[in-house]
Amino acid sequence: SSAGGTTGPGGTGSGGRNGTGGVTGNGGATGNGGVTGNGGATAPDAGSKDVGGAEVGTDSGSTGFAPCPATGDCKVLALGDSITWGINYGGGYRIKLFTHTTNDSKNITFVGYDTGNPPDSTALGKLGSASSKWVGKHEGHSGWTVQQIDDIVTGKSTTTNDGTNYTGKKVVADFGPHIVLLHIGTNDMYGSDPGGAPTRLGTLIDHIVAAAPDALVVVSNIIPFPSGASAVTTYNKAVPGIVQTRASAGDHL
Repeated sequence: SSAGGTTGPGGTGSGGRNGTGGVTGNGGATGNGGVTGNGGATAPDAGSKDVGGAEVGTDSGSTGFAPCPATGDCKVLALGDSITWGINYGGGYRIKLFTHTTNDSKNITFVGYDTGNPPDSTALGKLGSASSKWVGKHEGHSGWTVQQIDDIVTGKSTTTNDGTNYTGKKVVADFGPHIVLLHIGTNDMYGSDPGGAPTRLGTLIDHIVAAAPDALVVVSNIIPFPSGASAVTTYNKAVPGIVQTRASAGDHL
């Protein structure tokens, strides 16, 4: 296992090899949302289990890549839409992820400009003594599309959100994260061009990698929703290939 987390049960499953950077698994970072990871198993609590293991070609960890520093905190940038922001649940999946990593004696800290939608006292209380180490920073933006996230990565955005003016800000380059967790595309399914979302996702990933070439980028499928079932299915089927192409080229995806 890497400093990014331990390889949980099933880490050498049908995916074919251990996944270093198993702090999230493939798509598992979304936690109790039940996201289907690229390893092919539906992960009810995938933040701790890496159910199904890493899919061949989607985890550069097979070469021994470990994104986190040997000492000090591993900086994690949670990037995406309302799932990352934590719709209907302050702190979102970040609370569960922080609980798992703390219990596993890993030192992580979240980075970002946004501090909106913090967890309530009950959620923080469940962290116990680790609550003093909780950092409620992120880049989750409710209602945002792939392009809007791309704009805050490349510095093109002039939007103000959750009280932060993003003019001139580059959320990946500015913080130098060791791990980037990406869940984005849901709001593109409602837009005028859902079919173009995979291409936009690929461009966004390229910009993230360019901004932090030594980081591990964990790309999740988007969670299902009935009104956009067909578009979501098409998009999610495209995600593994988008990741595979870049992982094969040496990117840490």
